[in-house]
Amino acid sequence: MALVLHAGKMNKNAYKTLIAAEYSGIKVELAQNFEMGVSNKTPEFLKMNPIGKVPVLETPDGPVFESNAIARYVTRLKADNPLYGSSPIEYGHIEQWIDFASLEIDANIGHWFRPRVGRAVYLPPFEEAAIAALKRALGALNTHLASNTFLVGHSVTLADIVMTCNLYMGFSKLMTKSFTSEFPHVERYFWTMVNQPNFSKILGEVKQTASVPPVPSAKKPTQPKEPAKPKHKDEPKKEVKKEPAKPKEAPVGEEEEAPKPKPKNPLDLLPPSKMILDEWKRLYSNTKTNFREVAIKGFWDMYDPEGYSLWFCDYKYNDENTVSFVTLNKVGGFLQRMDLARKYAFGKMLVIGSEAPFKVKGLWLFRGQEIPQFIIDECYDMELYEWKKVDISDEAQKERVNQMIEDQEPFEGEALLDAKCFK
Repeated sequence: MALVLHAGKMNKNAYKTLIAAEYSGIKVELAQNFEMGVSNKTPEFLKMNPIGKVPVLETPDGPVFESNAIARYVTRLKADNPLYGSSPIEYGHIEQWIDFASLEIDANIGHWFRPRVGRAVYLPPFEEAAIAALKRALGALNTHLASNTFLVGHSVTLADIVMTCNLYMGFSKLMTKSFTSEFPHVERYFWTMVNQPNFSKILGEVKQTASVPPVPSAKKPTQPKEPAKPKHKDEPKKEVKKEPAKPKEAPVGEEEEAPKPKPKNPLDLLPPSKMILDEWKRLYSNTKTNFREVAIKGFWDMYDPEGYSLWFCDYKYNDENTVSFVTLNKVGGFLQRMDLARKYAFGKMLVIGSEAPFKVKGLWLFRGQEIPQFIIDECYDMELYEWKKVDISDEAQKERVNQMIEDQEPFEGEALLDAKCFK
């Protein structure tokens, strides 16, 4: 009896087993005419897995369900399979990364994805927590891959197969290039894996998503139409007078209110400023040499103290910044959530120190004389920092602004671990 995998052709959890089978030289066939929601509810299927989940592998010795267990089983069918490493410690590390891929990567991608496609209730705080947890996991994975081509050893193992299949959902459905660019080693690893012959044979051409699925909108229920009244056999036909055509009306229950004009941001109502923020951002980005003489001087020439204000920020909980990549991810997440302010702000965030605990300090340029209220309301990171308005009449504070804009090192006597720019 051949091994038969009961799952749809596009099931990423089935891919784990099919790729492992390719590497192991084991023949696994997909069940013919499998239809999700139908085939997995038949009495025959429920005997193999009573809760009806897929995939399930049908073997001569009985069924196996749960995708990681199935992939392990197929891998074990080949004696001394290199997919399981060559030593007890490699085996332990392979199992470690399989668990990590499932609990830290796959679970959080699922928490993010399911509400976006209507399979769960969409709750913004829940999504935010899922994305933060996923970024934390990707940060840890990125650090490991900075000095490793594969997860364990020097060739593909089952850990790489499980990890790549779990990342596949993220790359193809959720994680845009702007999202994954924070994790360059994860990007390199993923594209290396999916282009391996045994992967590409199963996955085909893989493309990264260009956008995140929109949040499903709640639709108003439609009212059922009244059945047409049957006409009496002998009822004479009434002469129908033609009237001028009227514009079609929306069906009852499906009327939509005319979209209300979007209220203007209060910052757009401020008096015009002589400082054109985009011009400063271009100058900053294009200045490669003589930064002080060109970019810094240009900033102060452009700066409008009546239309803009400068702010220092200091992270309140620096004693918690004991792991470098976690600290960097924390700052990266803050900048991502500040995207709503891109039209009205420019920022520099410095991660300071050669050893833990690392300090996080920032400089922000905001439109107006106060930190915009909509940023305080929408970006919860704001309350994690102490904010102090810059007094540009104080030469020491002004020089500190210069140093933060140009990423001067050492900064205040300490090395820079990283410097990030919001522009």
